[in-house]
Amino acid sequence: MVIAVAPNGALGRGERMRIGAYDRGVTTLNEVPALRLTSLTDCGGCAAKLGADLLSAALSGIGAEAAPDALIAGLHPPDDAAAYRISDDLAIIGTLDFFPPVVDDPRTFGEIAAANAVSDVFAMGGRVLFALAIAAFPEDLPRDVMAEVFAGASAKVREAGGTLAGGHTIRDPEPKYGLAVIGAAHPDRLLRKGGARPGDVLVLTKRLGTGLLVSGKRQGRASAEDVETATEGMRVLNRAASEVLVANGVVGATDITGFGLLGHGLEMARASGARLVFEAGVLPPLPGALELARAGVETDGGTHNRRFVAADLVVADGVAPEIVVLAHDPQTSGGLLAAVPSDRVDQVFGGLREAGVDAWAIGRVDAGAGVALV
Repeated sequence: MVIAVAPNGALGRGERMRIGAYDRGVTTLNEVPALRLTSLTDCGGCAAKLGADLLSAALSGIGAEAAPDALIAGLHPPDDAAAYRISDDLAIIGTLDFFPPVVDDPRTFGEIAAANAVSDVFAMGGRVLFALAIAAFPEDLPRDVMAEVFAGASAKVREAGGTLAGGHTIRDPEPKYGLAVIGAAHPDRLLRKGGARPGDVLVLTKRLGTGLLVSGKRQGRASAEDVETATEGMRVLNRAASEVLVANGVVGATDITGFGLLGHGLEMARASGARLVFEAGVLPPLPGALELARAGVETDGGTHNRRFVAADLVVADGVAPEIVVLAHDPQTSGGLLAAVPSDRVDQVFGGLREAGVDAWAIGRVDAGAGVALV
């Protein structure tokens, strides 16, 4: 058996492992060479998504046929997950998400992939019932690495209130992992992208900049401390934030992932028939994110996001270029963006503090259309 190892001990993209696929001699972590999962991919996390500009055009004709009345949320208009009414007090929520590694540690990758996948259920105001794994791995990937990915995901699904109940795997030279998630909610208490109303305050529950930090790490330009802070944030569930929003009667929300704050904000604006105005000076960056943006770091996903929102975005004079980059940056396992009625803002912030959730008021909902960064 031969193992190809790069000079620094990490496996490069052009230095694929040559390991007997089922050789038990490499199935304990003590015997497996140091493996950087991100070295097996071109990009990772939600930055690997197809751009919203391409996706919206490709999906424009899908689902044009009449949907059953029981389908509360589907493709028209698009929402964070599908929701199907079973009875007057029960709706089933379904969603799916997977992506290439965003970190090198396999267990952490599993945790982040799971946190990101279950987030769509929380973005709809639901609770997680169970999940099914979607795994694509190189056949020569050490089995203990795969086991750690599975273990991390399973633990995170349990933390979300559900169970990992099965899944499906295929062979793929580039590793990818994620979940199909089933949840439940009361059909009259769903959080919807179309729930924003003029006068609402826009509240965000996680800092921005994961795409910049991950890209900066790949380029050797981000500090280990800043990357670790971003990683810890990606592992955090949106469960507590969602529960606070639902308990306080909020009806408008989405989660911020691959399309960035402005891209997901535009989806929310379109679904609500309103204009979302973000205040550039109060957007909360992750440590190191703005410095990377100033240095010229940006992801391909951020470029797609710029194209998606360009025709509907107004940027005020004087907004710093690095803030514009941050607002387009694709997030992995980002926070919830909620449109909170002004008379409930104090209650919501109090509930979030009590639940241990950081939150920022970052703008408002106006009459009109599109998104603005002022």
